[in-house]
Amino acid sequence: MAQGVLVFAEVAEGGLTAIAREMLGAGRRLADALGEPLMAAVLGSGVQEAAQEAVYHGADSVYVADAPALGHYETLPYSAVMAQIAEQTTPNILLIGMGDTGRELGPRLAFRLRTGLASDCVELTINPQTKLLEATRPVSGGNAMATVVIEHTRPQMATVRGKTMAPAARDTSRQGNIVPVAVHLDAAPAAVTLVERVKAEAAGVRLEDAEIVISGGRGLKGPDDFHAVLTPCAKVLGAAVGASRAAVDEGWVPSPMQVGLTGKIVSPKLYVACAISGAAQHMAGCGYSKTIVAVNRDPDAPIYQRANIGVVGDYKKVIPAFQKKCEELLK
Repeated sequence: MAQGVLVFAEVAEGGLTAIAREMLGAGRRLADALGEPLMAAVLGSGVQEAAQEAVYHGADSVYVADAPALGHYETLPYSAVMAQIAEQTTPNILLIGMGDTGRELGPRLAFRLRTGLASDCVELTINPQTKLLEATRPVSGGNAMATVVIEHTRPQMATVRGKTMAPAARDTSRQGNIVPVAVHLDAAPAAVTLVERVKAEAAGVRLEDAEIVISGGRGLKGPDDFHAVLTPCAKVLGAAVGASRAAVDEGWVPSPMQVGLTGKIVSPKLYVACAISGAAQHMAGCGYSKTIVAVNRDPDAPIYQRANIGVVGDYKKVIPAFQKKCEELLK
């Protein structure tokens, strides 16, 4: 009989990623609601410390697949080992953080396990009557929310958007079982060979990790305003600078700055959208921000329908005035 919540605890540079801690926090709450244990799966090479950290962050049991072949993420080995762990633990619920790894791993693993998958979820609850997982996800470009229930197959799987779940608090007094998993991989040549890994150096706050994001759209008219207007304000607030697809397509800023359905998905505490109309593609990338502030000269811009605060005006006047006031308050 399926029981417990299993979390894929992603590892990077030897430690748990931020999204792994968020998934452990979400998993702990779901497991407590069901009265079932929380399990974590840690895959990689030399990941014993990360396994112990998973215990400190709420896991009752941690299944560790430690092998050189898992030293970096590859789809086929990771999905095979995760399927092995899921078959060994028979969880009721399986959670995966929807980062670059989870976005690919989730559907492949669901196929291997012959179960359903609720993708890009922003809220997870247990129905008190049915005891089933209810996973809420944005649909129609973020204009509506759908609740997905997987009734007849196990595990109930969900990939979860980053920054939507409170991370688990670290408690070094917690104790749990660390269970080694024997890794049995196909001896056939790998379908994909890693030739080189290049780590891009990013100045300032990473867009995905930022608690405050200031984005600009085509209404900025050119790349100079990103540097002259948005960047100084972002530095004062410790914010990241983003952009709409239109600004990226114009070549004003590089593609890693794009926020939207085909760019980065962000969920900051504060999202300031400057000269962005509010197309569905863009709002799908920022719509779950805690507070959205829209600055636009057009009072009929669609973004005002989604914004918590709207400022009708010229961003060249509004943003510097906002920056000056923030500087005064932060002294």
